[in-house]
Amino acid sequence: MLRYQILIEYVGTNFIGWQIQSKGKSIQKLIQAKLSKLLKEKVSITGSGRTDSGVHAIEQSAHFDCKKEIQNLDKFLRSINHFVNDMGVSIVNIKKKKLNFHARFSAKQRVYKYIIFNRSSRPSIEKQRGWHIIKELDISLMKKGAKKLLGTKDFSTFRSSSCNAKSPIRTMKSIKIKSIKGRVEIQFKSQSFLQQQVRSMVGCLKYLAEKKWNLKKFDFVLKSKKRTLCAPPAPAEGLFLEKVIY
Repeated sequence: MLRYQILIEYVGTNFIGWQIQSKGKSIQKLIQAKLSKLLKEKVSITGSGRTDSGVHAIEQSAHFDCKKEIQNLDKFLRSINHFVNDMGVSIVNIKKKKLNFHARFSAKQRVYKYIIFNRSSRPSIEKQRGWHIIKELDISLMKKGAKKLLGTKDFSTFRSSSCNAKSPIRTMKSIKIKSIKGRVEIQFKSQSFLQQQVRSMVGCLKYLAEKKWNLKKFDFVLKSKKRTLCAPPAPAEGLFLEKVIY
């Protein structure tokens, strides 16, 4: 068997998410079917992690095994993209890997980015690529709240009720926030995330930046470990899986 890693860019708007499910169109199912057709053998692909319905990826990572060596990787890349590009999916790179490489378990860090358009007018060019918020956000307050999320903590407050992770403990390595002309980008870096964790943290940071909450309330909600106290999660359309680091 030979193992290959692929890096994937996709618009998640019209998909039920990354993972194959009993009903609906998933990114994993689409790519798996097209790879199997091209390679003329049944292929299974393993992603670095799931992205929920509507979530985008700038660089999702996955691997697959096949019996025959792919002789021309550039030609193969053009061929697979011919089948998936029209559906909002691009395979941006393919690399041959050793069999001990695993897209999920070999990952050291995952980087997610959340985009907010903080302005009165709705975006047109970047429609469904960010959360449109009219009320002016206090970015300095948002940054103070983000600092409280750093380090190793119990993130139960931000965990979806359908999350099947064994533990709610995660280590948030960094959170970077920048705001330029009404475009707010929040970058989160951790080895792994709980289901809906990023969107739930953004929802709480938004409450803080709108001054619906003060820092004391934000800290209380974080430490409560109660999902019921969490602010409504930010919409999926603003979330991007930016990079997986090995």
